[in-house]
Amino acid sequence: MKLIVAVCEDWGIGKDGDQPFYIPEDLRQYKEKTMGNVTIMGRKTLEALPKVALKNRISIVLTRDVDFARDDVVVCNDLEQLSQTLMQYDSDSIFVIGGQQIYELLLDRCDTAYVTKIFATADVDRHFPNLDEMSNWRLHGQSEVREYEGLRFCYCEYRKQ
Repeated sequence: MKLIVAVCEDWGIGKDGDQPFYIPEDLRQYKEKTMGNVTIMGRKTLEALPKVALKNRISIVLTRDVDFARDDVVVCNDLEQLSQTLMQYDSDSIFVIGGQQIYELLLDRCDTAYVTKIFATADVDRHFPNLDEMSNWRLHGQSEVREYEGLRFCYCEYRKQ
């Protein structure tokens, strides 16, 4: 299982259900990596999307709300149910896409992390664990630094040891 996330310098990922920066190139990269695959997200992340779940992807929503239901997603109410659901998919085709609680719950189950590092700070109240400070994660590769409207960023791939 993999994860994909964009982080600020302090590993911040969002506030009030929104991400701090929108970089078109990063959104294209995100789409390319997840297209045709399975995405796992929390209910709040789903609700932050446009009116429908991500196109051409199987969207799984992990929520404690047993009354939550939508026709365009698969709903799981606990980790056991999620594990059972995921057994029908190739683990290389599964991407955890947020938010903070879902990343924290599933980080140990992932073997690869695609992290867009944005070299800026923002007012955030949600964070992703700092993989640079975790002994079981190693930076495997990093792109050159790019820029969009004054925002500098790069793509990093981490692998669990």
